[in-house]
Amino acid sequence: MKTYQVVLTKSYLVMVNTCTKEQARRVCEFYTNDIQDISTIEDREKEKFLIENIECTVNETFECREIKTI
Repeated sequence: MKTYQVVLTKSYLVMVNTCTKEQARRVCEFYTNDIQDISTIEDREKEKFLIENIECTVNETFECREIKTI
């Protein structure tokens, strides 16, 4: 079996309710992981936001190289 290192990029569309554009950007960067909302109820109450939906729009590999053979 061979081992490969793959460079993968993903892009998402995130629908978020919040007060300002700056806060929307910050909470999306901080509280999303892969395609999940990782915020807690306390985070949402404290920072007054709600992530409604996360949709993966791009899932593409750019490089793949063999790094080791087992």
